[in-house]
Amino acid sequence: MEQALPGNVTIGVVRIGDTVRRPVGPWTDTVDALLAHLHAVGFRGAPRSLGRDDRGRQVLEYVPGELGDPAGTYPVAELASIGAFLADLHRATASFVPPPSATWQRVIPPDGIDLVCHHDVAPWNLVRSARGWVLIDWDGAGPGTRGWELAYAAQSMAGLRPDRPLAESAARLRAFVDGYGLAGADRPALAALLGPRARAMSELLRRGARDGVQPWARIHAEDGAYWRATADLLDAHVDRWVAALA
Repeated sequence: MEQALPGNVTIGVVRIGDTVRRPVGPWTDTVDALLAHLHAVGFRGAPRSLGRDDRGRQVLEYVPGELGDPAGTYPVAELASIGAFLADLHRATASFVPPPSATWQRVIPPDGIDLVCHHDVAPWNLVRSARGWVLIDWDGAGPGTRGWELAYAAQSMAGLRPDRPLAESAARLRAFVDGYGLAGADRPALAALLGPRARAMSELLRRGARDGVQPWARIHAEDGAYWRATADLLDAHVDRWVAALA
């Protein structure tokens, strides 16, 4: 029997027993190849791809566990472990060679390319499971940069938001980035990327609302003001983030 999944789930994604079924797109075969690679190199933080069902839907392993709070309320100690998890993911994807026919779904253009990224490393896609952290919803995966992905993940996981005191946000940012193990020379550049990456999300939602594209128009109505304010906050305090990461 098909069951609706909790949270802000993509339309058409359902659970059947210990599997998840989701509609396919031009990018699905490439995502399957990426997930197969992650499994082959021993990375346990992604669901296994199990092929197609009789309706042509992508079949994925269902990973039971608890999804994170979108507000970014992880304790500091867990932020360090999530940062380390993201570093493990990047080490695993660095050796992935996309198939010649690779097709990706590019929702927000990256700022360059140095490896394949997930592109939505956020609490709503992170499962606290019996086998450790597991990242779900890989449809938006594709080429990108460590810095662009790390900036988004740090903002969302650490909960760098306007209603949190700056000192607390700075400490949480430091915990996440220390967990990732980012080299000291790369930290000022990351601090400067936090605002632009949040603004790219804000612009995606604004365009979606303007053009009536879902789910971005709906998310803009719900969270558009949050993303604008967050981008403004991150841009206004780059020096504070640089100092926190020094």
